[in-house]
Amino acid sequence: MFGFLKKSDAPAEPRRSWAERLKAGLSRTRAQLGGQLSSLFGRGHIDDEMLEELETTLLMADIGVDATQYLLDELKAAVRRNKLETGGQLQQALAGILLKLLTPLEQPLDISSHKPFIIMIAGVNGSGKTTSIGKLAKHFQAQGKSVLLAAGDTFRAAAREQLTIWGERNNVSVIAQESGDSAAVIFDAVNAAKARGIDVVLADTAGRLPTQLHLMEEIAKVKRVIVKAEPTAPHEVLLVLDANIGQNALAQVKAFDAAIGVTGIVVTKLDGTAKGGIIAAIARQQPAVRPIALRYIGVGEGIDDLQPFSAREFVDALFEPSARP
Repeated sequence: MFGFLKKSDAPAEPRRSWAERLKAGLSRTRAQLGGQLSSLFGRGHIDDEMLEELETTLLMADIGVDATQYLLDELKAAVRRNKLETGGQLQQALAGILLKLLTPLEQPLDISSHKPFIIMIAGVNGSGKTTSIGKLAKHFQAQGKSVLLAAGDTFRAAAREQLTIWGERNNVSVIAQESGDSAAVIFDAVNAAKARGIDVVLADTAGRLPTQLHLMEEIAKVKRVIVKAEPTAPHEVLLVLDANIGQNALAQVKAFDAAIGVTGIVVTKLDGTAKGGIIAAIARQQPAVRPIALRYIGVGEGIDDLQPFSAREFVDALFEPSARP
């Protein structure tokens, strides 16, 4: 649980670049998708059998029915339009279409509009929500920002302890209560941040299943209380998703968005699943009028293994260099 807080006496190995860590973190998805595609497209001429096997491969990577159909339709159009003949050409076209699909999700979070910039963070239990908060705090600290954590997950003692330990070791203020409700803790944290001139507030909320309507009503109440403390807030509502849950992520996005108006998504644990294609499914689900940004993705336990999402980096990590758009 506290893996990113551990210290080691072993000599430090040279730190790999984010691109290298991303590629390694997506190894399971890469094996499922990229490996299968390389074998498939290496057979040569484009035919109906190749397209049928491609459909199966995309579905197995959890890209989902809707996004898979979109990719196939776009591919078939590209074959006709550009007179593609070989599997290699088809793979390169697929990489380009996937990049086009994912690019609208790439919207870096700008925290300069308000001080304090208040981020409300939601997600189901086990999604990596509290760990992600610690990583985000370090991310903002690296930008020279002061950070305050609100331990609003009052149902789970371990969540409060985790944030408290992280705060003590990294000189980050933590507002927590041993009892009381989430809304009260976050209300106090917002007021404390305003009084202390803090740059960023990361407000944890208790994990909940979107099917538990009374709990979804509670998180909506938390948002209303934040507005009482600061009328312009929350300035960002982040939903943390575990990549391992696959297509269930789509239902979570819809449910939490309906309850609290999600503005950004964090996808964690991409290193532990072959279902990294869920990001394409999320992209396909987004409405053109208000696409929800994929702010960050996580591919490991390290404190800096959560980074802003880049569509280009993600696609490059999935495909061989010869297939990259």
